[in-house]
Amino acid sequence: MALLLAVSAAMLLGRSWTACDVGVNNAANSGFLLWLFVPGLWSVLLLVWVAVGGLLGNRPLLHAFALAVTLLGVFWCVLSIFWEGTATPPCPGGVPSWWPSFIPVPEF
Repeated sequence: MALLLAVSAAMLLGRSWTACDVGVNNAANSGFLLWLFVPGLWSVLLLVWVAVGGLLGNRPLLHAFALAVTLLGVFWCVLSIFWEGTATPPCPGGVPSWWPSFIPVPEF
């Protein structure tokens, strides 16, 4: 689950950066996302998974719900930190044209 969320976040962030022309170039952005962002986020999400699992013990329904909410919260916060700065001429509001309007932009 943690790896899936980390890779999904990197793909979403990379596509938004490409659409908004953020960063040096696609090669530099993808290098950062692949070699630093994914392993870092995977580690954080894995630690959160273990911490929440250890705190809740053996209550399967509560455990599953709390893990889902916590992991999605961390996912959204990490995206918010790195999504900043996408307000460029191609994306004046910091939102690519393909972003669905019913999902809030990952910014604080």
